[in-house]
Amino acid sequence: MSTPVLFKWRHFLPEIILLNVRWYCRYALSYRDLEEMMQERGVEVDHSTINRWVLKYAPELDKRIRPHLKPTNDSGRVDETYIEIKGVWKYLYRAVDSEGNTLDFMLSAKRDGKAAVRFFRKVLKAQHTQTPRVINVDKNAAYPGAMETLKGDETIIEETELRQSKYLNNVIEQDHRNIKRIVKPMMGVKSFNSARRTLNGIEAMNRLRKGQVKEVKQGDRVSQVKFIESILGIAA
Repeated sequence: MSTPVLFKWRHFLPEIILLNVRWYCRYALSYRDLEEMMQERGVEVDHSTINRWVLKYAPELDKRIRPHLKPTNDSGRVDETYIEIKGVWKYLYRAVDSEGNTLDFMLSAKRDGKAAVRFFRKVLKAQHTQTPRVINVDKNAAYPGAMETLKGDETIIEETELRQSKYLNNVIEQDHRNIKRIVKPMMGVKSFNSARRTLNGIEAMNRLRKGQVKEVKQGDRVSQVKFIESILGIAA
């Protein structure tokens, strides 16, 4: 079997590389956990090598899964959670629809109006999202100003309603927990760029887990694996 272009010049089989990337982005595992798990399977690979694999291929997971996402509904929930990077807390903006399907996400150094505007624009540009009828947010004062900016330049329609209520956002707060559970073993990411690239893979695997991919049933682990291999060029 020929090596897919994306894996050219790698010293390990694409299947081994992708297995480690999948597991790291899907489960609460550290790089050293994966190093030990590979040793049990007779594969000697250093944890730093696995780290390089994740930084290389996690963004590819996000990019290649997006065209296959099911459409989301027009009722959004937006919130931020915290990610530690070199001992400093940064902000992970996330949005889901009323059924818990991920709309989009964005890592930001700041939590302000400009960041909120950038995030809303990213959500609205995604091909699986639609013009929101209503957006539920918490009491963050940046959101009303961001909404005014977007309505002012006609990025979003005037009819879109912004609701500020902490209690309406339980759906996204529950979804944050799964992301935080996976991020926890990282013990503080070394750089903003590393965090951003890794989160791309984590969010991609989270969408797959939730059944957001058109060709894959929720809970069908075998078809999930085959789907990921296919979008990364590994022949079945």
